[in-house]
Amino acid sequence: MKILAVGDLHYDLRQLDWVLANAPGHDLVVIVGDLLDISSTVPLAAQVPVVLAYLERLASKAPVAVCSGNHDLTEKGPDGERAAVWLAGAAAFGVVVDHGSLVVGDALVSVWPWWDGPLGRARVEAEIADQARARAVEGAAGPRRWIWVYHWPPPDLPVSWIGARSYGDADLAGWIERFGPDLVLTGHVHQSPWVEGGSWISATADTWVVNAGRQMAPVPTSVVVDLDAWTATWTSLEETDERSLGATEPLAQ
Repeated sequence: MKILAVGDLHYDLRQLDWVLANAPGHDLVVIVGDLLDISSTVPLAAQVPVVLAYLERLASKAPVAVCSGNHDLTEKGPDGERAAVWLAGAAAFGVVVDHGSLVVGDALVSVWPWWDGPLGRARVEAEIADQARARAVEGAAGPRRWIWVYHWPPPDLPVSWIGARSYGDADLAGWIERFGPDLVLTGHVHQSPWVEGGSWISATADTWVVNAGRQMAPVPTSVVVDLDAWTATWTSLEETDERSLGATEPLAQ
C-alpha cells in the first residue's frame, strides 16, 4: 500500500493538475497544507472554490487527507481564532481534513490543523492524547503504525533547516517526544531538501519526519511512503532518493 504526499502547492494549478494525474494507483493522497497562497494576485475568496473543486475531483480518484497550513487560514473559527474553515467543505467529498483520521493498511493516519492560538493548540494536544489512549487500549488489535499529517516540521532537524537557522514548531517536537508517532508528513520549510545541512527526511527518537520541500515548477516535489516495504521515496526534478523507515537514527542539525 502506498501513500503519495505533497504540500505547499500554493495555488499552483499546474501542480494540482499533476496531483490529479498521479493520484490513481495510490491508497492515499496526502496534501500537507498551504493549498492557498496569500501572496497571489487571485483573492483568497476566489482561490477557495477552485481548490475545493480540485479536491472533489481528487477524491474521485483516491482517498485524500488534507491538513491546513498557515496560508489556508481565511477567517476566524467558532473559538475566535483564525482557521481554515473552508476546508470543512471538502469533507462532503469524503476528504479527511483537520482533526480527522483514517486507517490505511496497518497505519492510523491522523490529520492535525495549523492552529493559530492557545485554544487551537490545546484542542490538538487533547485530541492527540485521546488517540494515543485509544491506541493503547486497542493494542495489537489496532493499526500497528501511527502517521501524522502536520504542516510544520519540528525544529533542530535537517527537515527544518533553512541554511542559516532551524525553523520549526517546538510544540510538535514536544508532542512527538510524548506520543511517539512512527512518521510525520510535513512541509512549510520550502528549501530544506536542497540547502547544505538540510534534508527531506530526518529522525528523532523513534519518529521519522519527512518534508518534500517546494520547487517552482509544473511538478511538485513528492514523497511516496510504501507501507508494506516501510520505505519513503522523495522525488524532485533533479533527483530521487529512497530511504528505509526501519530503525531510526538521530539526524539532528
